[in-house]
Amino acid sequence: MTPKSGAFLAVSCIAGIAAVGSIFELSSGQPDWGMLPTSLVLGLSIPLGVAAFVAAVKDARANQQ
Repeated sequence: MTPKSGAFLAVSCIAGIAAVGSIFELSSGQPDWGMLPTSLVLGLSIPLGVAAFVAAVKDARANQQ
């Protein structure tokens, strides 16, 4: 694993945590930030997490020895 793939993996993990947190906030009925900002965080964190994970896997495979 390279530092670049590690950074992508870290971004993916943080985005996953943000998505799960947003789901719990929305399911509570009264999110701390309100419905719109929490929904935006959820909507952006899912594709960001997937894209970062795919980039991490591609980078790790490209730099495999």
